[in-house]
Amino acid sequence: MVAPEEKSNLLRSPSNQTHTHLIRQSSLYKPLTTYALEKEKQYQQQYGDMYFLRLTKLKPAVESIAEEAWRDFHIAGEAVEKVERVLDVRQGKLCWVAGTIYMDMPLKPNILDDISKDHWISAPAPRQKYLSPTGEDLIMLEDESGRLRLVGAPLADEMLVTGCIVAVMGTENANGDFEVVDIKVPDLPPQAERWHTSDSTSNRKDDVDVDTDMDVDKPPSKKIAIVSGLGFSGTDADHSLEINLLAEYLLGEALDPTTQESVSQISRLIIAGNSVTLDNEAVSHDTIGNTRKTQKKYGYDSSAYNPTPTKHLDDFLATLLPSIPVTLIPGYSDPANVSLPQQPIHPAMFPQARTYSSIPPRAGEAAEPGWFDTVTNPWDGEIEGWKVLGTGGQNVDDVFKYVESEDRLGMLEAMCRWRCVAPTAPDTLWSYPFQDDDPFVMNSCPHLFFVGSQPKFDTAEIEGPDGQTVRLIAVPKFAETRELVLVDSETLETSVVRIAVV
Repeated sequence: MVAPEEKSNLLRSPSNQTHTHLIRQSSLYKPLTTYALEKEKQYQQQYGDMYFLRLTKLKPAVESIAEEAWRDFHIAGEAVEKVERVLDVRQGKLCWVAGTIYMDMPLKPNILDDISKDHWISAPAPRQKYLSPTGEDLIMLEDESGRLRLVGAPLADEMLVTGCIVAVMGTENANGDFEVVDIKVPDLPPQAERWHTSDSTSNRKDDVDVDTDMDVDKPPSKKIAIVSGLGFSGTDADHSLEINLLAEYLLGEALDPTTQESVSQISRLIIAGNSVTLDNEAVSHDTIGNTRKTQKKYGYDSSAYNPTPTKHLDDFLATLLPSIPVTLIPGYSDPANVSLPQQPIHPAMFPQARTYSSIPPRAGEAAEPGWFDTVTNPWDGEIEGWKVLGTGGQNVDDVFKYVESEDRLGMLEAMCRWRCVAPTAPDTLWSYPFQDDDPFVMNSCPHLFFVGSQPKFDTAEIEGPDGQTVRLIAVPKFAETRELVLVDSETLETSVVRIAVV
């Protein structure tokens, strides 16, 4: 049968057009184990040691900046002097001292709130902010010697939370409070150049230089896809169609050939927390639909477990993994330990996707990351030569409760300049009680710092005193915004793909 000539007719003769065979760009990827814990964990130690460890590590950096800034500073002919300890501050003497900020806020969580849950007194609802409406909040500076209350106008312009290390300059007044004139933070740590973040990737830079010198066409730049808050649920399927469309987009099965060619440049997908959601109001049923008994108050109740969300996540991952490597960061609602640093979600939760996990190394060999890499939260690693740092969002959500500002990117920048990923841990953010080191302290400056599960997408680039540059990204919840973030691996510029059903 001969096909009609009308262009509107679906019956057409076979086309002789040749289609380009698309190949996904490979990913240069090296995960680091900065936040991995030992298998044998101890919880007998005191949490307060973490703040002294943090002060010991960051005090030299902030003192160096303060010394340079205030070396020749005078007020009314009086030169400022450095004091070593908080308790060495004297009334009427112009001085500066370094220490740890502690926010004394009546509305912060209290252990008595947890105790009240086991009695007839109802516990208060979770608060969006810890700020007191009556102005009862106090800002303290403490070290191993004692604590000093800070007052003064400069504090209103500075974002401060419990756990950040600062240096303050001023004088003690008649009330025993320290009148702050100026304040300094450690600022961004040293930053290595791209391809020189570790020895294993330093040779790659030489290869790139050789390719640049040769008069050949450079391949298109790769892209890193970041998504957060997928929110797989056992009871809510409102955005299941958008998730299916997201999978089709990442696999290159949707839209036109031009878009598919662009999708082939995505070399890795990072899932930044809250892949499953908490179904607090869900009613448990057995395999034949009968309602189960009420959940036990104490101990583990296996009848309350709902495997459906993780089953949906496993199906989603198993669909993507044959085509694209995936890095999975846990979040607050994911099946991992609650306290930071959250350890990788166990591969047993993913019967299908774990096939793509790393193979256990032989004796004496280094472990190689698999196509499916379950990592810690926070997590750091190297992608395409860049130092990357990311979290599931709990650190920013907790800092948000301390300050009046709604600027999430400002909080990300403050963490970089404090050199601390989770400053409020362990005060109001659950954490493992480290004794020998504080891994939340940034020893080196990342090139890319992202945080998941945020209300909306936002991005900015900040600079440090020594030429450091950091790309900050607030990754929105996909379940609410239907947005996927793409990062160019050459420029670290960002773009957003919105998955919508119209």
